[in-house]
Amino acid sequence: MKQIDISLDASVLLEKEFIGLHSGGGRSSIVGGQSAADAALAALDIAGYAKNRSEILPLDSRGASRLSPYIRHNLLPLQRVWDHVAKAPFGDREKYRDELMWQEYARHLYARIGTRLFENLRFEQVWDREGNGWPEGMACVDFATNELQEDGWLVNQSRMWLASHWTVRNEFGWLHGQEQMYRHLLDGSRAANLLGWQWTVGAGTGKPYGFARWQVQKRASELCMGCALKKSCPIEEFPAEITLEQAPFASLLGEDPDISATTGPIVAQINSIVEVVLLTVDSLGDADPALVANPELPVVFVFNDAALAKLQLSSKRIYFYLETLQDLATRRDVSIYIGNPYDYAREHAVAVTYAPVPSFAKFEKLAQVHPFLWLRKPHAKSVRSFSAWRGKG
Repeated sequence: MKQIDISLDASVLLEKEFIGLHSGGGRSSIVGGQSAADAALAALDIAGYAKNRSEILPLDSRGASRLSPYIRHNLLPLQRVWDHVAKAPFGDREKYRDELMWQEYARHLYARIGTRLFENLRFEQVWDREGNGWPEGMACVDFATNELQEDGWLVNQSRMWLASHWTVRNEFGWLHGQEQMYRHLLDGSRAANLLGWQWTVGAGTGKPYGFARWQVQKRASELCMGCALKKSCPIEEFPAEITLEQAPFASLLGEDPDISATTGPIVAQINSIVEVVLLTVDSLGDADPALVANPELPVVFVFNDAALAKLQLSSKRIYFYLETLQDLATRRDVSIYIGNPYDYAREHAVAVTYAPVPSFAKFEKLAQVHPFLWLRKPHAKSVRSFSAWRGKG
């Protein structure tokens, strides 16, 4: 366990302390931290969202909020964002809140089925075939992959283009494509990224999303006009329709036999006297329940060196975490380590907020466990689809 000096510039820390623990990729224009999240939410205006949320170019036509990195790490809890848009125009408010509910659905689904989400969920689709599903040369794909690699964020429409192109048209395993995307996304969560890929390629619905030229012309026409392949476009027509066979039925999709394990604690579990608050990447905001319950205690975050070495995340994501922790350090006593967070929790009396991810089970002998900030409490009924989960299908 190595402590790092949080007062140093993030670029110095990255170069000095994270050797071999990231794949490079620079720094995003989206800044980490509660202060940046609060400012972004204060400036949010979703008027026109329903119409413009899928626009890609020109940049000033985009209606997407770019709040997803802050939402993913609970710098902006879903309930806070939900409440913030209460006075927006009805159609825009309802569409935006639908997207917030998709985030919650992804969390509920992942909390229930865990690593099963890494496999074809309901229908058989190309899953583990290696290869590059984003060959260079098409202006639309190049634009999307460049934005992903340079800024770590994409409009949802671009994400669907890339997922469809990787698997539906080029027939490479979606597991590898989503890993490429996950590596760069500041909002990269296993729940949302895996769900998005499964639904786009058809493994979650049986109906693959087709990516064709007319969609680019509708959302970013200038890409087509400047493309070297505009006279021989390889996506002129939709991919050939295919029928996906059903995957083996996963009973957990229909019913949850242990809803309390999925939900986590409803009230704080107090097991012993606490020495320190331990934060995780799933809850880094000032509203973190363990932080709120222990306002005088020091705060610790442990970068998991084994996980980082394996994942090789973009440096953009490391910067985002460092910026977030440095911002928190202006309000709380914060210490940062590189090592094993589960070992740290075993060796210290920590308070931590429950995270609805499989790896949370690795924590042992926690002094306090606080409830996760759900937008809607998980239920034990069907999660086979978004509509079924919401009780509408």
